[in-house]
Amino acid sequence: MGSRRWFEELVFCLLTAFSSAQSGLRCVAALGEKDLLAGGSQGEIAQCLKDSGYRFPNKRAEYIFEARRLAPSLKEKVVAAGDSKEARAWLVENVRGLGWKEASHFLRNVGFFDVAIVDRHIMRVLRDYGLVDLDPERGVSKKRYLQVEGVLEGLAMELGMSLGELDLYLWYMKTGQILK
Repeated sequence: MGSRRWFEELVFCLLTAFSSAQSGLRCVAALGEKDLLAGGSQGEIAQCLKDSGYRFPNKRAEYIFEARRLAPSLKEKVVAAGDSKEARAWLVENVRGLGWKEASHFLRNVGFFDVAIVDRHIMRVLRDYGLVDLDPERGVSKKRYLQVEGVLEGLAMELGMSLGELDLYLWYMKTGQILK
């Protein structure tokens, strides 16, 4: 897929932070229908998000509007990073509103399967099986995120799976859904 589609995925991931994938999908569709992904003001984006029932329309509109500067070269910059972990670090540093989980989510959606999407569902499964000791409802620092990802990497290796396959399976175990 081209840079425009990669940017659409980035917007989806910006919208799923502290929200749901369903809400992100609905809002990306609405933004696309009104041609606000590539054009439109920050205010128009915020209004579209608000009309779509999004929880944080103003802040996410700000992030989307600001991230638009990266759209033409997003794919090139991610691919040029060398590997997915360097690409993820670049995304976290250069896309306001994108943390470790959503940067991993973005990379997964564009075809990288060697990073984990460590969300509360994954953390619950790992805690339930005694593999980590943490509260899945609390935020996760970079250090803790990478530690949990390391646990998942070890488990994926033991099972002969990619990290992406494993965390998708664990997420499905906890939610019963696969959306993307």
